[in-house]
Amino acid sequence: MIIIKQLPKAAITRLNEIERAEKIDLIYRYEAGRLVEERGVFDSPNWGQAHIEHLIALCRPHLAGAGVLLGALDGQTLAGVAVLGDPLFGRRLDQLQLVLLHVSRAYRRQGVARQLMAEAVKRAKQRGAAYLYISATPSRSAVGFYLSQGCEVAKEVDPELFALEPEDIHLIKRLEAKKA
Repeated sequence: MIIIKQLPKAAITRLNEIERAEKIDLIYRYEAGRLVEERGVFDSPNWGQAHIEHLIALCRPHLAGAGVLLGALDGQTLAGVAVLGDPLFGRRLDQLQLVLLHVSRAYRRQGVARQLMAEAVKRAKQRGAAYLYISATPSRSAVGFYLSQGCEVAKEVDPELFALEPEDIHLIKRLEAKKA
């Protein structure tokens, strides 16, 4: 049974427990206001130590503040992880970044990512965010997941996040109802 819970911020070093490897048959590019599919065979191997250290360094500033590290635990096994960022940003200071969300290969397609996303959304709302901003790996599985969770391609991309990850698909999830 998977339990979603907040982990101590220092547990970000457990990222090395996530088995990232994935066979990808479709990636997306964002061109001229729409998603363009590119079919092929793309291998996404497990993270190397240098990439894990990069991800930890990316998350640490968020976790130094009010950011939250969420873990999906199967007993003591880390099945998935999500980091909800800090601080609020955007033109209206009403967005929080979902800095990362990854599920280990053995736990995919079992609702773990959905549970992590739901907890991140709940906590973002509690912090007063109106939107969740996601810079998603351009794979079918990642983009498809976020679209299934009610995310849309961001009409306004964050320039700093875009500069960091220009090939990613930048998405936004509205957390409140549209006001009339």
